[in-house]
Amino acid sequence: MAHVELSISEAFTPSPTPTRGQHRAGFLGAEGGAEVDGFDRWADTVATAAEPCLLITRDSTIAAVSPAGCQLLGFGTPIAVFGQPLLDTLRLLDFTAARGELTEQDVEKIPPLLAVSSQRLARGLLRVEGSGPNGADTTVDAIATPILGPDGAVVGSLTFFSPV
Repeated sequence: MAHVELSISEAFTPSPTPTRGQHRAGFLGAEGGAEVDGFDRWADTVATAAEPCLLITRDSTIAAVSPAGCQLLGFGTPIAVFGQPLLDTLRLLDFTAARGELTEQDVEKIPPLLAVSSQRLARGLLRVEGSGPNGADTTVDAIATPILGPDGAVVGSLTFFSPV
C-alpha cells in the first residue's frame, strides 16, 4: 500500500457550479469572478465528493457533508444538516455493551473536534447510533485534519469516514 501526503491548505479544487449565491469564474475569482476563500472551496469539494466526508467550522457547525457521508452517518440530506451544530446532529455512543452516550470528555476527543482544538491530524473510531441498515449502529474510522485560514489560524476541520 502506498503512503500519500496532501497539503490541505495548498490544494486547489475547482468548483463546477456556483454555490451560496457566489459567481465562480475560475481560480480565485479570475476572469472577473468574486474571490472565494479556501474554506469555501473545501465546502464545495466536500458537498460534491463521492467519499463520506464532513467539513465543520471552528465552532463545530456543519459547513458541508457529502451525500455518502450523510448516508453513513444517518444525517438524511446535506441540506437538512447544513448550518447545524455537529453535536446536535451526530448521535454518538460509547463502545460499552450498554451503548451509553459519550461523556463530555470523550466528545471533545472525537476526530473532527480534536483536529480543531489540537491543530493536528486526529484519528479514531466512532460508534454512530442507528445509522446502519435496519437502524443498527455503525462503527466508522474517522480521520480529520484542521483547515487553516489565510492567517494560519484554524478555521475548521475536514473529516473522512470509513465504515469498519
